[in-house]
Amino acid sequence: MQLNLGVILRESASARPDHIAIRLNEQTLSYAEVDRQARGIATALLERGIAPGQTVAVLIPNVPEFTAVYFGILYAGCTVVPINVLLTAPEITYHLEDSGARLLIAHSFFAESVRAGAAAAGVSVIWNGGEGEDAIDAMAAHPPLADLHPTLPTDTAVILYTSGTTGKPKGAELTHSNLFLNCSVVVPRLLPIESDVVMIATLPLFHSFGQTAVQNASIAAGGTITMLPRFTPEDALQIMERDRVTVFAGVPTMYFALLYHESEREYDLSALEHCMSGGAPMPVEIMKAFEKKYPVKILEGYGLSETSPIASFNVADHPRHPGSIGYPVWGTEMRIVDDEDRPLPDGERGEICIRGHHIMKGYLKRPDATKETLRGGWFHSGDIGTRSPEGYFTIVDRKKDMILRGGFNVYPREVEEVLYTHEAIAEAAVIGVPNPEKGEEVKAVIAIVPGAELSAEDVIAFCKERLAAYKYPRIVEFMDSLPKGSTGKILKRELS
Repeated sequence: MQLNLGVILRESASARPDHIAIRLNEQTLSYAEVDRQARGIATALLERGIAPGQTVAVLIPNVPEFTAVYFGILYAGCTVVPINVLLTAPEITYHLEDSGARLLIAHSFFAESVRAGAAAAGVSVIWNGGEGEDAIDAMAAHPPLADLHPTLPTDTAVILYTSGTTGKPKGAELTHSNLFLNCSVVVPRLLPIESDVVMIATLPLFHSFGQTAVQNASIAAGGTITMLPRFTPEDALQIMERDRVTVFAGVPTMYFALLYHESEREYDLSALEHCMSGGAPMPVEIMKAFEKKYPVKILEGYGLSETSPIASFNVADHPRHPGSIGYPVWGTEMRIVDDEDRPLPDGERGEICIRGHHIMKGYLKRPDATKETLRGGWFHSGDIGTRSPEGYFTIVDRKKDMILRGGFNVYPREVEEVLYTHEAIAEAAVIGVPNPEKGEEVKAVIAIVPGAELSAEDVIAFCKERLAAYKYPRIVEFMDSLPKGSTGKILKRELS
């Protein structure tokens, strides 16, 4: 049996050749044009001596070239290694060396870090925005590959690197089957979207959420992706109005930015039918406020790079539970276990474990880490959660983020939910800091709504009224805004 993830583009190009596949402001590419570019890129890769099964790295923001290159690599039977565009030169070197990339295709906007990182790894670069043979345009102009290189469902299609919060990033090997089936979970099982769907790509496409839930889902549906290279609430609102966007997928900080953005006029988002949230827990108060302002429900989901990424979702045809991550998606099992991997009854807190068609085949060149994470045939997420009697799951916190204060477990998510109910708090993160008496103390790092006034004493008193004595923060720090990664996720590791 053969399966190549590139089939989703090939089939949509065959069915809707003239339909707009990708838009970037005034630039548009039809399905036939994207398919033609991908086939040319595939030919160019093979002519360079890059054999099927070898890896090609991509460092490109949300522009049409990302999609053409992504599928060109797949068409050639090679493996895609998406790289975060914000990485430094040494980090780029690490990703290239660890993945064994034969080539890096990068945007010239990041030339300084790319040149240094690639040179240190001894890897050649093809440029988006370059000239001559070392440019994407030249690759795309090669004779089109006749058909997709045959690959097995178990062959590695994409290597996604984890964030590396517990050491060096690890490359999760995702197969053609993993990504194809996870994409089919989105379309049409989670979202009843049809071929006239317009999805805005605010999430970075080098990230698993953006790849599966936006790029691959839209292409599989024969829809249109309107791209936003760098998220700002003003740009996002303008694009959603201009292009009549029907689906928005974002992380909670994006919803917050849209909710509180001050603009000279109201934007017409009447075409918006579906909103998806993932990447981090969605504060219930932010969800409620957003849905009050815009007449569309936010469906929260959950997943990780290792799960391709979607593992659970609040689906449109099931009762929605704000603050939860919903139900396991089709073909997926989830359970809650204790420290001995014994299943726990409903309502008890434990680690979320997952198995199904979308679980990675392992961490690249890390058999010990793979064995530990996939022990017993279940992927161990490192997330603490609960299962309700009705079958939906709720995230309590990251296992490694749990604060141990005086022998009591404090879950930052629970404290953050309380903080977000305060009208003057715009952003909040709760962390543990060393304390000689308690082991760890609870610290809240807060950004205030513009124009509001709030003191540390006010915050502590507010939480003290709503949380058990061992849970409320004793330390409060204020910042103009909290540090965020490329996906908009708050980076707790940069707080102390």
